[in-house]
Amino acid sequence: MTDNLFQTYALNGTLSLKNRILMAPLTRCMADDELVPTQAMADYYARRAESGLIISEATIIRPDGQGYPNTPGLFTPAQIDGWRVVTDAVHQGGGKIFAQLWHTGRVAHPHFYQGSGSSDVMAPSAVGVEGSVPRMRELTYQVPKAVSAEEISQLVQDYAQAAANAIDAGFDGVEIHGANGYLIDQFLHHDSNRRTDEYGGTPENMSRFALEVVDAIAARIGNDRTALRVSPGAYFNMAGDNRDRDVFDYLLPELEKRELAFLHIGIFDDAMEFDYLGGRASSYVRSIYSKTLVGVGSYTAETGSSAIAADKFDLLAIGRPFIANPDYVELVRDGKALVEYSDEMLASLV
Repeated sequence: MTDNLFQTYALNGTLSLKNRILMAPLTRCMADDELVPTQAMADYYARRAESGLIISEATIIRPDGQGYPNTPGLFTPAQIDGWRVVTDAVHQGGGKIFAQLWHTGRVAHPHFYQGSGSSDVMAPSAVGVEGSVPRMRELTYQVPKAVSAEEISQLVQDYAQAAANAIDAGFDGVEIHGANGYLIDQFLHHDSNRRTDEYGGTPENMSRFALEVVDAIAARIGNDRTALRVSPGAYFNMAGDNRDRDVFDYLLPELEKRELAFLHIGIFDDAMEFDYLGGRASSYVRSIYSKTLVGVGSYTAETGSSAIAADKFDLLAIGRPFIANPDYVELVRDGKALVEYSDEMLASLV
């Protein structure tokens, strides 16, 4: 039984979702060469408007945040206008949509932002990550520059401006991407944060940038429109460290005080366990954080429904099955078979 997935849910008592099924952010690299959303993207998202909430593909806040080809932005008038076509299409279908705001940090590549005035790769510390850019494997990652305090202040302002741009573009709110080894997450893990100033060394200092971004965005657009994705368990573009738990032991209660729209676990498979978290990332977060929590990571409608019933989280985010099944919500509601996802589907918009 999956009846609880089709209950309405009020985010922070304000935004009402028509069901508890969220479309997870899915990096599709669908924007044009100016990082402007296309009509095909508007059609793509509109077909999935039956979800309780769509979280957009990760959207970069400024040019040097780009680490993948054709990922959309939210920092130029043309990009804002392009996203407005998308949000209008979703709203016309009765849906709601948050923009996921993104800076990739040390996995950005200057190839994408040559001519923007910057050629640096930005990160908490000058510690690189091995590997190459997905979809463009000829581009290998570079050793980043450790950002200065002034540059951190500018990044906070740029996140807040991107959030304001998202509201101008018609989004119902934003999810800050603070997970999966990207910039904010890089401040939260010892593998990538070797700083000794007020942004490193202690749980409070390592949490500072994430909380400054959250507070700046909430001040700009409202805490009820502000959400955050986090990855307490390091597993993607990041090595784990037993000391990381202390950082999240500090961060999560601070986030709870801020009455966010929701907190979203950033993990590809929630069956993964982390020794320093005592098990699953979602179980660890739920043990500390009592507000609205979004679970994700290889759940089916049935296993997600059971997890919600067991109070493991409140909302279920579905990823790849939404690529294969634009009508995922209707199929689950009607008990019909789903089309199985395959990697070949990434090459087309449906």
